[in-house]
Amino acid sequence: MKLRRIGPFEVPPIGLGCMNLSHAYGAPPPAQVAERLLLEALDLGVTLFDTAALYGFGANETLVGRVLKPHRKRIVLCSKGGMAGVQFDDGMKRVIDGRPEAIRRNCEDSLRRLQTDVIDLYYLHRWDKRVPVEDSIGAMADLVHAGKVRTIGLSEVSAATLRKAHAVHPIAAVQTEYSLWTRNAEIAVLQACRELGAAFVAFSPVARGFLTLEPPDVAALDAKDIRLGMPRFHAEPYAANLRLLPAYQAIAAEVDCTPAQLALAWLLARGEHVIPIPGTSNIEHLRDNVGAAAVRLTPGVVARLDALINQATVAGERYGAQSAGEVDTEVFAAVR
Repeated sequence: MKLRRIGPFEVPPIGLGCMNLSHAYGAPPPAQVAERLLLEALDLGVTLFDTAALYGFGANETLVGRVLKPHRKRIVLCSKGGMAGVQFDDGMKRVIDGRPEAIRRNCEDSLRRLQTDVIDLYYLHRWDKRVPVEDSIGAMADLVHAGKVRTIGLSEVSAATLRKAHAVHPIAAVQTEYSLWTRNAEIAVLQACRELGAAFVAFSPVARGFLTLEPPDVAALDAKDIRLGMPRFHAEPYAANLRLLPAYQAIAAEVDCTPAQLALAWLLARGEHVIPIPGTSNIEHLRDNVGAAAVRLTPGVVARLDALINQATVAGERYGAQSAGEVDTEVFAAVR
């Protein structure tokens, strides 16, 4: 298996996004299931593990820290700050705060929960548009100099913001949603990463479960599942999107791989600097995802996939108005 580079680290081409073990898609799995999945990922050769202060308001970092502490030297541990849970009188709420003091506090909290002295890759989870990105990155650079963080990254930013940040301190990676049905990265940031020597870490690479053997039944989703707030999962757009799947699944059958593997192999074919981090709570799905590293796509198959599922053929925006306003990624001039 050919390794891929992320900052000074070399990792297998498929990492693990740990978010859904604690957060976002309804009730998380029981602790023993989550623990077993993390250890199985290690056994399968996964070394890149991705979490954040936000996920489960710290619960995900606590889980990852507890389970992976004995294996700390074997892994590249990634987390994120600048967006975290804050306790208010009426409960815990998600807050984007890119002020240097908030970033320092987030990092200290993450180090404690992860039971480690240093985070290998620490992302600014969202650019707080009230704070110059140079100020936030300056605070993260201070964490590197203090030995609390080895490298820094950005999440959901435009190429212009990436370049501003990189001028303050080298950026090891940009993490953004990227899959056949979310192509915004192709406007500029994917190429900017290549030019600057930064890895591009693709989250939700199988389209939040859409590009799998069993796409989500929206009517059966948990009331707290974040997909319910995403326009492309609303009834009419989702029905239109489902009509793309028979042709997609036929291509997977031709290639002799699963639909999820096809989605991941397509991403790996976008460039040597692209590293997908699919998440799952199902061990069979985990094994399937890791197996995608062995799938090779011909240029003809890549072209057919590009033509079948893209920003012009997918119905609905990826985020609702509030979430869309919180990210800094480029947007296509016309999205259906």
